[in-house]
Amino acid sequence: MVANSVSRRQMFGFGGTAAAALMLGTGAWETQSVFAAPALKDDPFTLGVASGDPTSDGVVLWTRLAPDPFAQDGLGGMPAKPVRVHYEVAADERFRRVVRRGSVVATPELAHSVHPEVHGLAPGRTYWFRFKAGSAISPAGRTRTTPAPSDSPRGLRFAFASCQAWQDGYFTAYHHMAQEDLDLVVHLGDYLYESGVKTNKRGVSTDPRFHTETLDLARYRLQYGLYKSEAPLREAHAAFPWIMTFDDHEVENNWADETSENDENPETFLQRRAAAFQALYEHAPLRRAQLPNGPDVQMYRRLSYGRLAGFTMLDTRQYRDDQPCGDGTSADCADRFDTDRTLLGPRQRDWVLKGFSRSRVRWQILGNQAPMGQTDQDPGPGTTVWTDPWDGYVAERNRLLAEAGTRGVRNLVVITGDRHQNYAWDLKRDYADPESATVGSEFVGTSVTSGGDGADMTAQGETFLAANPHMKFFNGQRGYVRVTVDRERWTSDFRVLPFVTEPDAPISTRASVVVEDGTPGVQV
Repeated sequence: MVANSVSRRQMFGFGGTAAAALMLGTGAWETQSVFAAPALKDDPFTLGVASGDPTSDGVVLWTRLAPDPFAQDGLGGMPAKPVRVHYEVAADERFRRVVRRGSVVATPELAHSVHPEVHGLAPGRTYWFRFKAGSAISPAGRTRTTPAPSDSPRGLRFAFASCQAWQDGYFTAYHHMAQEDLDLVVHLGDYLYESGVKTNKRGVSTDPRFHTETLDLARYRLQYGLYKSEAPLREAHAAFPWIMTFDDHEVENNWADETSENDENPETFLQRRAAAFQALYEHAPLRRAQLPNGPDVQMYRRLSYGRLAGFTMLDTRQYRDDQPCGDGTSADCADRFDTDRTLLGPRQRDWVLKGFSRSRVRWQILGNQAPMGQTDQDPGPGTTVWTDPWDGYVAERNRLLAEAGTRGVRNLVVITGDRHQNYAWDLKRDYADPESATVGSEFVGTSVTSGGDGADMTAQGETFLAANPHMKFFNGQRGYVRVTVDRERWTSDFRVLPFVTEPDAPISTRASVVVEDGTPGVQV
């Protein structure tokens, strides 16, 4: 595996000088060289600021210098030379009590993005941060560290979201999210969509540069610039630390390891994957451990919230077998039961199971991309499912859920995106057995915009409720899920908007669903 990564790194040109330039933006390598900030006529902080992957003593900060994020070459209107960027972290929003100062170098190789990792902060505290490049000062962001590993905090409040197709609606949900009282945000994938965008939300033709599908690095950078032009998204990033992963559309729909949905040549697809992963890193508050290695990136990881909760972030794309039976809907796909089929890959699966054995947190949270629970589309005696999510990898799902119990997981809760619908349902040890035990709970969150306005109940929702007795709640509107966790219970509030195709929609809580400590399954 290591040898393969090295060869890929060399193959895609990320060795030597280029790798060193990339590392300057992470703060991993120090340099005394002076890189003066050029005189910029326009604001270099158009894409905002963010923080992510909080720990009990620190956080990673992010910004990208881009006075013109829509520049054709993808360099954001910056000169092709390194620029030193300074940052401050303060205990107050007026920056009178600065507790950390430092600088990193923004390089053109990383589109002048920076990812300084700040350490030495106090656990469970709120901080404010900002950047400076030349005479320009960024907007301030707010972040928060997690409790110390040995602490037992009274509660955790977070939101999770996914699926934000720019052309499908306004990002109003993020404006409302930014007003919440949260400790962090989890984004479960489809941060952007790879397809070309020919019209904006009001049907007006966009710039021709956005009409083509995203295939190379410059085009991915333009697409991220388009998405981050949404003020509500920047507002939510600045309000809380985010824990991020990807699903499929950050690269291409329904890709599987080295297999392209469109049967691209594997080498061509890996080049595209390398470009997509680099552009994601350039626009997300990710640590240096998530710096891409050509077409490979280490995205599965754990983050703890004291002894109350632990986040196990999965990667269900890079290591999976190709989808069985043609990657669609099937009522008779025997291959989906193959005991050798994997969605996680052996190494990641073993890592997850070892984490089950070692963790003693009260709430074990899996950050998952596509629904784990069975989604039967046949209310009769048959079973018809999609084969891209966990329904296409039944044996591995059954093993994972069974071993959560045998390895002592106290409360298993899976949070999921992808489906553009809200679900609350029980996770069963074996969906083929009507008497199978409930071993956990899953909350599937709707999209931010993907699919347009949506509806409270749909014909498909009625079918799902009839065909899946483990499903306790369905909703087809847009929004996000707000979660409150304490020692006794988990509460998921499904926060929904009546519309997204027009701006300024109000938000409401459509339903609140509970999981009681020590009692697997959801209670509506």
